[in-house]
Amino acid sequence: MAQEYKGKSVYKGIVLGPIVVFKKNDVQVKRVKITDAEGEIARMQEAVNASQEQLQKLYDKAVKEVGEASAAIFEVHQMMLEDEDYQDAICNMIRNEMVNAEYAVAVTGDNFAEMFASMDDDYMQARSADVRDISNRLVQNLSGNAPVDMNDMEPSIIVADDLSPSETVQMDKDKILGFVTVHGSTNSHTAILARMMNIPALIGVPMDLDALQNGMQAVVDGFEGTFTVEPSEEVCAQTKVRMAEEAEKQQLLQQMKGQETVTKDGKHVHLYANIGSVSDIASVLDNDAEGVGLFRSEFLYLGKTDFPTEEEQFAAYKQALQLMAGKKVIIRTLDIGADKQVDYFNLGEEENPAMGYRAIRICLKQPEIFKTQLRALLRAAVYGNLSVMYPMITSTEEVEQIFAIVEEVRAELEAAEIPYKMPEQGVMIETPAAVMISDELAQMVDFFSIGTNDLTQYTLAIDRQNQSLDSFFDAHHIAVLRMINQTVQNAHKAGIWCGICGELGADSDLTELFLAMGIDELSVSPGRLLTIRRLICETDSSANREEILKKWLHM
Repeated sequence: MAQEYKGKSVYKGIVLGPIVVFKKNDVQVKRVKITDAEGEIARMQEAVNASQEQLQKLYDKAVKEVGEASAAIFEVHQMMLEDEDYQDAICNMIRNEMVNAEYAVAVTGDNFAEMFASMDDDYMQARSADVRDISNRLVQNLSGNAPVDMNDMEPSIIVADDLSPSETVQMDKDKILGFVTVHGSTNSHTAILARMMNIPALIGVPMDLDALQNGMQAVVDGFEGTFTVEPSEEVCAQTKVRMAEEAEKQQLLQQMKGQETVTKDGKHVHLYANIGSVSDIASVLDNDAEGVGLFRSEFLYLGKTDFPTEEEQFAAYKQALQLMAGKKVIIRTLDIGADKQVDYFNLGEEENPAMGYRAIRICLKQPEIFKTQLRALLRAAVYGNLSVMYPMITSTEEVEQIFAIVEEVRAELEAAEIPYKMPEQGVMIETPAAVMISDELAQMVDFFSIGTNDLTQYTLAIDRQNQSLDSFFDAHHIAVLRMINQTVQNAHKAGIWCGICGELGADSDLTELFLAMGIDELSVSPGRLLTIRRLICETDSSANREEILKKWLHM
């Protein structure tokens, strides 16, 4: 029997396929009195074996994708699972207190984690998060809630309550046909990822996840905002026809490959792509981007239990530059905080994290983290056309502090005779403060890149993760558009270029306006590149310029 749910579309597309229900790892552990201690220990050992197999798969995948150094954490987890002290503590608790294995593992994990956390040695402190991780994995396997192996699954529609950046980063993007979530906002990370991947996605779908099973067939219709579970044969047939039509439209867009991104009146606009990892570059090249306008370096930090080393970061940046073969690659320094939380940063709880301790503020308060990344960036710059941009800027003083730290790093590399190159340096304009002083900032940096997602959130005083405020979130608000225009004009007065790397860059309704403003660069999700190129090539940026500006900006 077909079930249809309504939701809010964040990417218009249509797909038919099996579902995979992604559930959070928060298993409620209860203390249960048992009668067979040895039977419980045997259950525990089975869970250890299952956990070892899962960790081995994760290690093998990580070695292929990010190298041995980054994969080593999974080896550490395997060794910790086999630790005699850890296992003995669990077994003794089961025998002495006659409790279930889940409870014994959870308590032992907490005890060991607290012990590691209280040590003076930094390395041992870092193991606190590791022991919690392996204990959670054991509990999941014991309770029959083993995490779905997203890498072994067939191409599927991911169904979840909500998805965090650290969860999506671990998924094999080639296996995802679409997203459907109960919660989330149109500006959440899941929504951004769906648009980047060019796949249909719905949020705010009032479904009961417990009533859904892996493997059920479903249709995600991003045009109508519907999610149909176990559709009829008729609906399946209609969906396949519409999927073929969409594929044909995409095929027509392929004709834009190899063409220059030039307006009818001869203005060249740099058309770049937004990415989250080196693996996304395949899509960048496939869609014929002229460069990378936003490399979200924070994804090197997500889904890990410790800070990525200088060598790990250097390897990733170097590979990206080499793959792009001389085309521009703009890497944003880490933008952790807000919706991108990482346990080992120990950021603490904040009532309003979007307005709190994040991005460049972390870098300036904890310069040792920043310097590691800067060293990797300056070293990697030798291998290609690198630009670096700094997020969440609100003052000229911050830029001065950044440049002082960059100079320290440069001098250290110089003294150690380590090859490096100074990249082009720019700032992101994503706060009203940065817009209002953009005339001063433009005198200090090489370029501007406007982050419209945050700029809109801060200008309208709306948390973009709060789905109850979606109806108030107007990306076309005149205040936001005027701020973009002011930033472009101040950049040009100072002789620097200005681009847009936020979601608005891919908004086809605004392409004509951005060209009228004189924007120099647009960075969009790879799946939108050819659509935006076609629009630019079909537009005369000087014709009716004043009328267009008056229409949108009321000026």
